[in-house]
Amino acid sequence: MEKWRIISSRLLRHSSPRMMIGTSQNHGFGGSIQRSGSKDKFGKAERYFEHGKQNVETCSHPLRDSVGNLQIFLARNLYKTCRIHCRSFASGAARVQRNPSFSTINSNDIAFFKEVLGEKNVIQDEDRLLTANADWMGKYKGSSKLLLQPRSTEEVSQILKYCNSRHLAVVPQGGNTGLVGGSVPVFDEVIVNVGSMNNIMSFDKVSGILVCEAGCILENLDSFLGNQGFLMPLDLGAKGSCQIGGNISTNAGGLHFVRYGSLHGNVLGLEAVLANGTVLDMLGTLRKDNTGYDLKQLFIGSEGSLGIVTKISILTPPKLSSVNLAFLACKDYFCCQKLLMEARRKLGEVLSAFEFLDNQSMDLALTHLEGVRNPLPTSMYDFYVLIETMGTDESYNKEKLEAFLLRSMEGGLILDGVVAQDINQASSFWRIREGVPEALARAGAVYKYDLSLPVEDMYGLVEEMRLRLDQSAKVVGYGHLGDGNLHLNVSVPDYDDAILAQIEPFVYEWTSKRRGSISAEHGIGLMKANKIHYSKSPETVQLMASIKKLLDPNGILNPYKVLPHYVVSQA
Repeated sequence: MEKWRIISSRLLRHSSPRMMIGTSQNHGFGGSIQRSGSKDKFGKAERYFEHGKQNVETCSHPLRDSVGNLQIFLARNLYKTCRIHCRSFASGAARVQRNPSFSTINSNDIAFFKEVLGEKNVIQDEDRLLTANADWMGKYKGSSKLLLQPRSTEEVSQILKYCNSRHLAVVPQGGNTGLVGGSVPVFDEVIVNVGSMNNIMSFDKVSGILVCEAGCILENLDSFLGNQGFLMPLDLGAKGSCQIGGNISTNAGGLHFVRYGSLHGNVLGLEAVLANGTVLDMLGTLRKDNTGYDLKQLFIGSEGSLGIVTKISILTPPKLSSVNLAFLACKDYFCCQKLLMEARRKLGEVLSAFEFLDNQSMDLALTHLEGVRNPLPTSMYDFYVLIETMGTDESYNKEKLEAFLLRSMEGGLILDGVVAQDINQASSFWRIREGVPEALARAGAVYKYDLSLPVEDMYGLVEEMRLRLDQSAKVVGYGHLGDGNLHLNVSVPDYDDAILAQIEPFVYEWTSKRRGSISAEHGIGLMKANKIHYSKSPETVQLMASIKKLLDPNGILNPYKVLPHYVVSQA
């Protein structure tokens, strides 16, 4: 133990700790860690009651602001300066043609929407549309001429009923933080942004069940719950921008999946609007309900292709008083695997996150993220691991983690490491891991792949891709090791068809041979719509297309996404 403390003390000198664990009034730093460059303290959301509903106002989020500025910059400049394939970032996407059965917007449509929504919620301003038409990575760009901002389920219903009757295609949009082109238009689809629907409807402190609207920002919900002694079971790097409706529509995973599991298990009920305007009230708040088919599950992960989610009821866990975070170095990927296995056995119930990144990821973060410093400055290592624990007993939780780390270091699984001593240092650790996507965006063009694989196979794909691409690209691997989710990224100066041909379909074939999934948590979107067969059988895909046809016979909801275009047209 003394060896570990010496290392920890040596490294802490670089971090200027201001609040030590065990001395803070918060009993550790749980609930106060600011992810990805946010302020040291959560900006408390302004809340007020209006007509019996609680509204969560958006507060200032540095990450959201920086991502927004990056998005605007890319929208205005990157398309002019880089050879970007606006609709062809994955093989097959270039062959997408606008569905000729869809109508185009006319003045009568605009007049109708203004009557329903009010003039200020019908957006035709070019600058605002420029941002709404592009994803934050600057990879996908549509040409919509209309952005609608409904404030209620009834308004969403009227919008969809009208668009369905007019055969106007629609793309639902929330925080627009997606990575597969699922939340931006492909052509001229009407954008329906639910961000104005940000009311908290109710919260039951006994059961921990939260009911809210789809436009609530994840971080604001977490802040609200924190004041009640609870937290969201979902934690993402984009939490300051992403909205809960989008999280559910993509079945987002995140950092605490290893502890709290999937949204399929945490979401108790939904309200959704179908393409014809029908409102499906499935907004149950019961832990147990076996009456018929569990239809809400169809909308979790369907990316707005079956209906627009407008309200959610979700089970939230209590916020635990003790949180500890360790930033560790390992000599190879095998040691990372073995460390995970040992963490499951020795840390057990307190393990809440287990993340890894390779030296290429670390180098990108240190090079491109402002203010980021290496927690282990004496050397660069091949692999890094972040282990987070949560518990109710601060001294027990900390001692358990330190004993585990000491055994792991003596066993050769850890080369070096440091345990965060305050919320600022913990935030700086998470900034490295969660800032890798931003660093990649600043480094140039990037091909992103979000894969589920057996843990023992995960890094093999990174190594094979490096051999395949040689010096033509930088191949980066990081992700949620605790649940077998690899984020494979190929960083290049500019998008290049020759490099893409080396990546695809190889990456999908490699994943399919190991019975992995081509989408772990980012969704399918436009990028992988024609690649779904690498993870799902033809019979399964055909059944999905039949469900799509049943719920959206005109195909107006988020067209060209999720399912292969040829299958949808034949259904």
